[in-house]
Amino acid sequence: MRLFIAINFNGEIKNNLYDMIKRLKAHAVQGSFTHSENLHLTLVFLGEVESDKVGRIKQTMDKVTAEPFILTMGGLGRFQRGGGDIYWLGIERSETLLSIHNQLRKELVREGFAIEKQEYKPHLTLGREIILNQQFNQAEFCQSILAMKAEIGKISLMKSERIKGKLIYTEIYGKKLGV
Repeated sequence: MRLFIAINFNGEIKNNLYDMIKRLKAHAVQGSFTHSENLHLTLVFLGEVESDKVGRIKQTMDKVTAEPFILTMGGLGRFQRGGGDIYWLGIERSETLLSIHNQLRKELVREGFAIEKQEYKPHLTLGREIILNQQFNQAEFCQSILAMKAEIGKISLMKSERIKGKLIYTEIYGKKLGV
């Protein structure tokens, strides 16, 4: 099964994020945009994992020591790609977020999981393969983005699967912070 560890958001935050996606989509010539129910912040991508290893992932998550914290999001960015760009919302630097990521990464590597070695750059993907029309003004769009704050009190082990052509993320385990 395809797995990742993430921070999920409440309905209000997802609605605000999806409003931003709809505004971006209005300027798109093409693109695949994130569905509101799939909006999340990836902490660690695990990829394909055999089901008998899920228990070890849960144990690793249970070892995380961190208190609930406030995550601040804002600012539009993009990763340029040939067939269209990936647009994302930035995440303000958070020592707690980085600590959680580093704890998970270190323990998962110790447990034998192959984790990406690149530097963790937290961002929230809004869409992929996006080409925007010529009228799009990124500076103007960014001014309309108000910083959003989200209370984070839990990390989640998520399963990713395609069902009838639609990408579905399902929480299969959650670990409350501060416990």
